[in-house]
Amino acid sequence: MLKLLVIEDHALVREGLVQTLHQLDADVTVREAADCESGCAILTEADDFDLVMLDLALPGIDGLTCLNLLRQRYPALPVVIVSAYDDAHTVNRALKAGAAGFVPKAYSGENLLNALRSVLDGVIYVPETTLPNQSSAVIAAPLAGKGVSPAEVGLTDRQADVLALMVKGQSNREIAELLGLSEGTVKIHITAIFKALGVSSRTQALVAVTKHDIRF
Repeated sequence: MLKLLVIEDHALVREGLVQTLHQLDADVTVREAADCESGCAILTEADDFDLVMLDLALPGIDGLTCLNLLRQRYPALPVVIVSAYDDAHTVNRALKAGAAGFVPKAYSGENLLNALRSVLDGVIYVPETTLPNQSSAVIAAPLAGKGVSPAEVGLTDRQADVLALMVKGQSNREIAELLGLSEGTVKIHITAIFKALGVSSRTQALVAVTKHDIRF
């Protein structure tokens, strides 16, 4: 069962997103919040959410600040920005802050669902219109000739296994199946990986792997 949270202040937009999200899978639960505070309260109640959809233009705590809070509190939980402001600068800011994807509100329901499926599969989703400007946010140049082992950056063998599968784009569920672990255990490993690498999202973890030229 997929468990999703939508944080969006406009009721009509929120209701539309919720209706669309129910098409994502045969068994989907969607919770709703109108602001960051309410969304964080819902996440405090349970830690088994699979994905958060977050608007940028929120009352009170704005979307980017909320994204930073979510990355600090729930580093293994993917957060997808859904916004009407989809220029390259805004998309890059969101991804650098740790968003797992960015979906323009102008997207059709089908494109939205495809984007979310990509994120749930472990892929960082970037709108096609901003791809030419996105390489610097997702890919960092490796340090020439300075490849390191996972152990050298503080990772255990099992954490290295999990990170290697993350690099290949595997979702938490797929990693759990491949390694014979529970999804909860995978999330614990991912949190430890983020701490060891000094990052707060999958996007930043992939950047760190490339930057440090970690060899598996």
